[in-house]
Amino acid sequence: MSRSKFLAIDLGAESGRAFVGILDNKRIILEEIHRFPNVPVHVSGHLHWDVFALFNHIKEALRLAVQKGHTDIESMAVDTWGVDFGLLKTDDTMDLPFTYRDPRTNGMMEKVFAKISSDEIYSRTGIQLMQINSLYQLYSMIDGGDASLDDYAKLLFIPDIFNYFLTGEKVSEYTIASTSQLLNAESGKFDESIFSALGLPYRLMCPIVKPGTVVGKLLPAVAFEVGLKNVDVVAVGSHDTASAIAAVPAAGTNWAYLSSGTWSLIGIEADKPIINAASRENNFTNEGGVGGKIRFLKNIMGLWLLQELKRIWEKDGESYTYDGFVNMARSAGEFRCVIDPDDDSFFNPPDMNVAIMDFCERTGQTSPDSKGETVRIVLESLAFKYKSAIGKLAAITGKRIETLHVVGGGSQNEMLNQFTANAAGIPVVAGPVEATTLGNVLVQAMAKGRIETLESARQIVGESFPLKRYYPKDFEKWDQVYRSVAIDF
Repeated sequence: MSRSKFLAIDLGAESGRAFVGILDNKRIILEEIHRFPNVPVHVSGHLHWDVFALFNHIKEALRLAVQKGHTDIESMAVDTWGVDFGLLKTDDTMDLPFTYRDPRTNGMMEKVFAKISSDEIYSRTGIQLMQINSLYQLYSMIDGGDASLDDYAKLLFIPDIFNYFLTGEKVSEYTIASTSQLLNAESGKFDESIFSALGLPYRLMCPIVKPGTVVGKLLPAVAFEVGLKNVDVVAVGSHDTASAIAAVPAAGTNWAYLSSGTWSLIGIEADKPIINAASRENNFTNEGGVGGKIRFLKNIMGLWLLQELKRIWEKDGESYTYDGFVNMARSAGEFRCVIDPDDDSFFNPPDMNVAIMDFCERTGQTSPDSKGETVRIVLESLAFKYKSAIGKLAAITGKRIETLHVVGGGSQNEMLNQFTANAAGIPVVAGPVEATTLGNVLVQAMAKGRIETLESARQIVGESFPLKRYYPKDFEKWDQVYRSVAIDF
C-alpha cells in the first residue's frame, strides 16, 4: 500500500477540527492541523449556525495543511452533525441556517401529525420522532408563513453546504439525508408522499449520492486561495456518526456501538431497515451507514448535560475541566438520585443544574448537595440509560450483544466507561477518540481505491490505535438500583 494523505474536517456542535490522515503500510496516522470554535449566533430571537465563519476555518485548515508540508493531499471531506440545513435562494445566496435547538420547532410535531400520522411517518422513514428533525424544521417555515418557499431553489444539509462552497456542486449525501425524516428508508430516496401531504416543495431536494462519492474538485478560486491543486472533495459518511461508526474497530457481529459526545448514539449495524411495532414504540431510528449498512440506533441526550453544567458553573468565574468533573464525582456518594437524560426538561434549559435538582424533587428523590454529586448523578444515569438501550436493542433484533464499543470524545471518560460496563454487565471497549475523523479519512481512502472494504478499514484502526477495556464490577448492585427506580428509561 502506497503512502496517501487525506484531509478530514469534522464539525461538531461545539467545535471543529481538521486532521491530515496519513495511510502508510496498513497503518493510519493522524496529524492535527487546526481546531476552532463553533459558536451559534443569536439573530432576531433565533439561533443560527455561522456557516460562513466555519467555511473560513475550513479554508484556513487547507492553508495550514499546505504550510505544514502537505501539498500532496489527494482529497478532503467534511462531516457534521445531522438534521440541520440551509436553503439556497434562486440567486445562489443563503441565509444563516437555523440550529436544531432553535425554538421554531416547538409544537410542530403535533401540527405535522394532524396532516400525516406519526405512525405513517415512522413506517416510511424509520426515523426516531424528535422535534429537531429536518421535517419539522422545514414545516415550521410553512407554518410561519413561508408557504410557497418560492425564493428558495435548493435545500442543502450542513455538510452538503460546505461541499457546495468548495466545489459548486449541489448534492445530498445519503447518511446525512437519512437523519432528516424526509427520506424513505426502503427506497433510499426522498419520500414524495410526505412532501405532498405537508405541502413541502419536493423540488428543493438535491440528488442523493452514496458515501464515498467524489463530489468534484476544489473550485479554482478556492484552490488558488489555499494553495492547493487537483484536490478531490469526497462525500464521506457526511453525518459524523456515520463516519464514527465506520471506524469502530470491531469484528464479528455480536457488538453494539456508542458514539459518545454531545449526543449519545447507541446501536448496531443492520443490513436493512428494522421498522416494526417494537422499534416504533421504543423510538429507535434507522439511519444510513457506510458500506450499505443501516445504523439502527437510539439518540440519547449525552454529554450535553455536562457541557451545560460546565457553562452554568463557569458563569461564577470558576474554571472547570471534564477530568476535574470526574475527580469531583469520585468523592461523591453513589446513587443519590437517578434522572432520565432524555427528559424534556434537559433539552435546552436556562440552567441545567436547576433542571437536575427540579427533576430529583418532582420524582421524590434526594437532590444533590454538591457539584460532585450532580456530576455523578449524570454519569450514573447515562450508564443506566445505555443499559436500557442495549436491552431494547437485543429484544428488538434478537441479537446477543456481548461487547459495547465506545468511540468519540466520551470514550476518554473512564468513570462513565466503567459505570457503563457495571450497569450493562458486558465489557466496554473504549477508543479511538477521534473515530469520526478516522472514519472520514478511511472512507476517502476507500473512494480513492486505497482500501478495499469496510472490514479492512476497521482492522487498520484496531492495529493503529490503543484501545482500553473495562469489565463489569458490582453488576448485581447496579442492576438492583436500576430495577428499583421509578423511571421509564
